[in-house]
Amino acid sequence: MQAVILAGGKGTRLGIDTKLIPKPMVKIGNKPILWHLLQILSFNGINNFIICGGFKGSVIKNYVDKIKVKKKWNIEYVSTGLHSNTAKRIGKIENKINNNIFLMTYGDGLADIDIRQLVKFHKKHKKLATVTVVPQPPRFGSLKIKKGLVKKFDEKKINLNQLINGGFFILDKKIFKKLNLKKNVMWENEPMKKLVQMKQLAAYLHKGFWQPMDTPRDKEYLIKIFKSKKISSWRAQ
Repeated sequence: MQAVILAGGKGTRLGIDTKLIPKPMVKIGNKPILWHLLQILSFNGINNFIICGGFKGSVIKNYVDKIKVKKKWNIEYVSTGLHSNTAKRIGKIENKINNNIFLMTYGDGLADIDIRQLVKFHKKHKKLATVTVVPQPPRFGSLKIKKGLVKKFDEKKINLNQLINGGFFILDKKIFKKLNLKKNVMWENEPMKKLVQMKQLAAYLHKGFWQPMDTPRDKEYLIKIFKSKKISSWRAQ
């Protein structure tokens, strides 16, 4: 199976980290987050990658050209435009897809997801697309107050009633015919909404570890997780 990785954005919310390098090249430990993502996918049996680049794409291309020899990964870097949105980036690699289904994800999120189970779920439901959904990360604990006194305090709790896009998709190659992926829009807007209208978007629930890298705080949390050695697939060399 091929994995398409969207890695062309500017990542401005990471601040100084993305002034000189693209977001997927920001390091978690001693490796770029892109390496950790490739490692996780390879751990799940995927070794064929198409990286859709844009902002400072030459940095990514130079890096993957070096590591693909060491890791025996088949990595093709495709420049999909500096100002392209996510849907257009996917549309630009249509002729690179060799199989009926492929995985699509972002170059800035990690998870201990079981890709084989995700694929099995997708095939069972026979839809054009399957999105991995995850519980929205809780940000704050909750307090119950009576007459000015705290009566109860609960730490942050995961709420399975609030699910968000976890960024690991299985897509049928037919999406290139069914959706307008030449228009410069976000995949998460018009295309996904169209799939919902067509009743062609299945949802696979992942309850395990999942973490995007949107802010410096997210980066520091990922570094902490990496150092804890909780995700075994990150550690394989």
